Amino acid sequence: MCASGKYSSRGPALIPRMKTKHRIYYITLFSVVLLGLIATGMFQFWPHSIESSAEWSLDRRSVHDAPLVRIPVSSPIPERGDLSCRMHTCFDVYRCGYNPKNKIKVYIYPLQRFVDDVGVPISSTGLSREYNDLLSAISDSDFYTDDVSRACLFIPSIDVLNQNSLRIRETAQALAMLPRWDKGMNHLLFNMLPGGPPDYNTALDVPRDRALLAGGGFSTWTYRQGYDVSIPVYSPLSAEVDLPERQPGPRRYFILSSQTAIHREYRVELERLKEENGEAVLLLDKCTNLSQGLASIRKRCYKGQVYDYPQILQESSFCVVLRGARLGQATLSDVLQAGCVPVIMADSYILPFSEVLDWKRASVVIPEEKLPEMYTILKSIPHRQVEEMQRQARWFWEAYFSSMKAIGMTTLQIINDRIYPYAARTYEEWNNPPIVKWSSVNSPLFLPLIPPRSPGFTAVVLTYDRIESLFRVITEISKVPSLAKLLVVWNNQNKSPPEELLWPKVAVPLKVVRTKENKLSNRFFPFDEIETEAVLAIDDDIIMLTSDELQFGYEVWREFPDRLVGYPGRLHLWDHEMGKWKYESEWTNEVSMVLTGAAFYHKYFNYLYTYKMPGDIKNWVDAHMNCEDIAMNFLVANITGKAPIKVTPRKKFKCPECTAIDGLSLDQTHMVERSECINKFASVFGTMPLKVVEHRADPVLYKDDFPEKLKSFPNIGSL
Repeated sequence: MCASGKYSSRGPALIPRMKTKHRIYYITLFSVVLLGLIATGMFQFWPHSIESSAEWSLDRRSVHDAPLVRIPVSSPIPERGDLSCRMHTCFDVYRCGYNPKNKIKVYIYPLQRFVDDVGVPISSTGLSREYNDLLSAISDSDFYTDDVSRACLFIPSIDVLNQNSLRIRETAQALAMLPRWDKGMNHLLFNMLPGGPPDYNTALDVPRDRALLAGGGFSTWTYRQGYDVSIPVYSPLSAEVDLPERQPGPRRYFILSSQTAIHREYRVELERLKEENGEAVLLLDKCTNLSQGLASIRKRCYKGQVYDYPQILQESSFCVVLRGARLGQATLSDVLQAGCVPVIMADSYILPFSEVLDWKRASVVIPEEKLPEMYTILKSIPHRQVEEMQRQARWFWEAYFSSMKAIGMTTLQIINDRIYPYAARTYEEWNNPPIVKWSSVNSPLFLPLIPPRSPGFTAVVLTYDRIESLFRVITEISKVPSLAKLLVVWNNQNKSPPEELLWPKVAVPLKVVRTKENKLSNRFFPFDEIETEAVLAIDDDIIMLTSDELQFGYEVWREFPDRLVGYPGRLHLWDHEMGKWKYESEWTNEVSMVLTGAAFYHKYFNYLYTYKMPGDIKNWVDAHMNCEDIAMNFLVANITGKAPIKVTPRKKFKCPECTAIDGLSLDQTHMVERSECINKFASVFGTMPLKVVEHRADPVLYKDDFPEKLKSFPNIGSL
């Protein structure tokens, strides 16, 4: 018992003594290990660059909390700006490197408050709401990176949108102090209001070395093409006033002028136009009987009558946008938002985003000296074209003008397309509203070598009033094995198509589309109903082609999907005596055109004809009711650089039952006009794209002395 008593008495006394002695040691060791693990994790995941740790975000740091930076008087000043700069001379594309997403990375400098050596800020306004919105949009986009080492493009957080609020010298010194400035290489500045009184230069006066400039008032003298980006002058009314989209069509006024500070000479000319054309022209000015303030900014007056602005812009077909002290005017944005076609008179002005936007589709640009002729010029534009321009104007605003975010993203996308041209947006993606996006069409230049036979082709028959002949054409075409669909373009607005029960019974879908105007160009409209790659354009009097001829033509097109493949061949010749081109329809050994009265082509060319035909060719064709086939030959030859392919020997295509009254091509002036067409189109294209060939395509065994049943196409017509 004594032994056990000793053990039990020593045991309890020994354990507490050991804990007391080593407790501090173990706690300290455990704390050191834990802190080491935390520090290792922080080092592993914390940004390795000091600059990248200062991520740009107004959510976590207000302008007032930004660090203060003093600019010494002796700080260097950048050079004025190199007008010879281009992307290959003043931009380091190697910074952008290979990117699997083909997207540049943009770094925004941290916010700083720059003051001179006596504490006066370089800007009287600091960070404007517009520039704040712009930087926030970029920081939320896929372009943004907070890792300065990955950046391809650098954007200062110094607001230079409005030059009027800047101290020029000190702002330039602040730019030069940026850590990555490097003479402005790969830096982008946004400026909407350049210059100042009395000269109002058309580019930012702040010396900026080699920096790119997204400017809102460039002229042809200050714009560095392919380097700078011309941007719009943002209108604050875009965010403050909601203008619902209005359907295109005639408006209450034909021409409207709403600018309040235009030159006196322009005002006099506009008043003269108002006197000559009366109620068709509305000439507004600043309201003198209203108190100054926000309310007066949204009002315009004419002889004491007050109008809401910009709502009144929706009441006019055309809206005048004249140059003011600066070339770029916020009025342009207001006009586009209203769906009013802008009439831009500002000589040498580089239109916003003109590098990618086709302004001919959304505006009318008139030289300033032509102001007295403005009414006559605008009256010559067809109504349908005006409606298309109204629709395009509104879409331009929605896509590219409506917010600082839209302006910023468009600017970065343009620069991105320069750096990754192989992944750049196409003309169609930039200029076609969603309703005419080419999602269902591919360029024939990128089709497989031979498109599959299975989808077949869509026959598009243009007709006006020849019912009996039309039905015969439909019956014959329906026998072609590869026919997938029949589309009848009914071009007669004064007469309805026959009742459904009267139409021929065919095994493929037959759809009748009624047009709004009798235009030859309707045959080339990209109808949604055309789902196949191949299109057969055929007149309603081409009743002599056999199903074998048509099937063979389709097989030839499959091997040459980028060509016009047709039956009636024609030639253009140079008339040395007259010194101009001549249209030749007689039998010759050469062919440079196939007429689209019976021809296969890829539906891609419908989009090009409708939306990208150069100059006024499309309008000219519709006005003269002639030469749409020649225009299509010019277009395809100009795009591909290749001649058409004539198939089968047939040359006579006259409808035996048709009289001279029935057909356009039988008119006496027809041939003379077609020679005029060739000369007109060559002038617009600036070249003669048509190519002459001396061959045609025929079936292999078509003339061989073989039994008919061994031939794939036995029924090939004669001459």
